[in-house]
Amino acid sequence: MTQTDRAPRDGALVIGGGIAGLSTALRLAGAGLEVTLLVAGPLGPGAATFWAQGGIAAARGADDRPDLHAIDTLTAGAGLSEPEAARRVAGAAPAAIDWLLGLRTPFDRDAQGALALGLEAAHSRRRIVHAEGDGTGRVVLQTLIAAVRACPAITLLEGARATALLADAQGRIAGVGLRDAGGRPAALAARAVVLATGGLGALYAATTNPLGATGSGLALAARAGAVMRDMEFVQFHPTAIACGPAMAEGLPLPLATEALRGEGARLVNDRGDRFMADIPGAELAPRDVVARAIFAELAAGRRVVLDARLKEIERRFPAVVALCRANGLDPVREPIPVRPAAHYHMGGVEVDARGRTSLPGLWACGEVASTGLHGANRLASNSLVEALAYASWIAADVADGTAPGDPAPAAVPEAAAPPSPALRALMERHVGVVRDEAGLRQAVAALAAAGDDDAARVALMVASGALARAESRGGHFRTDHPHPAAIARHSRITLAGTLDAAMEAAVATDERRVA
Repeated sequence: MTQTDRAPRDGALVIGGGIAGLSTALRLAGAGLEVTLLVAGPLGPGAATFWAQGGIAAARGADDRPDLHAIDTLTAGAGLSEPEAARRVAGAAPAAIDWLLGLRTPFDRDAQGALALGLEAAHSRRRIVHAEGDGTGRVVLQTLIAAVRACPAITLLEGARATALLADAQGRIAGVGLRDAGGRPAALAARAVVLATGGLGALYAATTNPLGATGSGLALAARAGAVMRDMEFVQFHPTAIACGPAMAEGLPLPLATEALRGEGARLVNDRGDRFMADIPGAELAPRDVVARAIFAELAAGRRVVLDARLKEIERRFPAVVALCRANGLDPVREPIPVRPAAHYHMGGVEVDARGRTSLPGLWACGEVASTGLHGANRLASNSLVEALAYASWIAADVADGTAPGDPAPAAVPEAAAPPSPALRALMERHVGVVRDEAGLRQAVAALAAAGDDDAARVALMVASGALARAESRGGHFRTDHPHPAAIARHSRITLAGTLDAAMEAAVATDERRVA
């Protein structure tokens, strides 16, 4: 193990280059710490934040209050959102916007100069702060990147892939093993390690996520023994754009933002039926409801389009228009073909109100974390604000803590391989929008036998959680258990427990075959 001198011994180490990683690094630096920021690729489009079209939810309107935002969050979360997490994040949201404004983020304004506020599904008020129409993620990310590059307390290591968490003699996380841009092994010691590595959408054949979203941070934490929560809850965005080479080549699908439906776009099948019309909320029903409705239409052999021929669509939604035209469509003149695609992981590494995981010395922020905010179904535009809020709380907690001892010497594993097309197809087929016991058992068996591979292990935790949850709730829908259980419960697992359960399930299956 090679010890580098690039990470101050009493500094903090953040892994990830999206809004969670960048804002945490800036907050830690603001708290007086030296920070090392590890990013697997160059800063920019490789982060899921870059592609976020909708915006950031915050109660800024005259008719709005944080408690109303919290209520909407709890309603969308289908019984699993934690009231305290919803209250705290909703309460912190307006200040998070102020912090971004202080970094000179150019949010859109109305004719009076106030922040322009959009409406999205399951929100009771207009509270979506956005930039360049549907370019919010890109604009915010560019603002944060500029601030990070200008901050002398932040050392940026691009092209560095963390491959293991390292602990001291007392078991406290005290650094990471990594492979640098040239594939060489190294180790960094740190007072605190913060995972901000994003989600796992790229484990699915159809996803809106960048292909680097393979659950790498989940694998790091799980292999170190961290408790994972609600891993089975994956949100499928209803309106990924179903056209162009991405469909055939397994590339990320471009997204038709939910804000289009907030401004009047309608879903129609190829018979001309507006099939959402009689469902409560119609096109602005919670995402899981809309995704299943579209899935049912597609399963019945019908094509689904989003009719977004709205007034001023080119001015209000330039990114969507550009994406469509790049794929041979003109949304000004024709409807957009759409389908559900893996978009956001509500589960993750379990953290407390300070962002602490079950492993001392390890914090998690953003999509990799399970904070209790999203429950079984994330409310639109709550992801970016969650990352901003927890970045501040994590920084305060880390600054108050004490440094661990030296990390014990350990071998540095190779960087994980990307998920295979076969694994992605398996997850799409059996652990997707609609699930059942037979398909989930097939998935668990195949993934358990796939070897000690990061992608397969993370996928196994998702599939095993889905198999164990014999109900339908939010983003998790079982045709053999189509109703929610009487009591909403979180699932908590470890990788070791998941592997034991998968082995027991395989033995039980073999015994049934013999009998």
